Amino acid sequence: DEVKAARLFRKAAKQGSSNGQVYLGNCFLEGRGVVQDQEEAVKLYTQASDRGFANAQVALGNCYQVGIGCTKNEEGAVKLYRLAAEQGDAVAQWTLGNCYRYSHGTAQDNATAARLFRQAADQGLATAQH
Repeated sequence: DEVKAARLFRKAAKQGSSNGQVYLGNCFLEGRGVVQDQEEAVKLYTQASDRGFANAQVALGNCYQVGIGCTKNEEGAVKLYRLAAEQGDAVAQWTLGNCYRYSHGTAQDNATAARLFRQAADQGLATAQH
């Protein structure tokens, strides 16, 4: 039941749970169990990101990358992906690698992209193993 899940995520988020904030943010982003509100999703991701939570940094970076619920900010997205990648987050490493590969928010740097793809692949991220 998506409504019940959103209610539980909201309770966890109010108690300061970074996971709760990200899960509730996902609900708002997609309109699952709540009325869709992408700006609210960005607020929730920001709260958890500000505490250094890698999943939130990736989610917020994704919003920044394309301007979902906020103004598009590719450079800001790269900064967030970098913070999460430095914590060993494989998805962040892969996503940051793509930023370097295709020069989204940063200068193109194929060597850095390859290094990040290897780091993500070494952690078993299937999309980085191709």
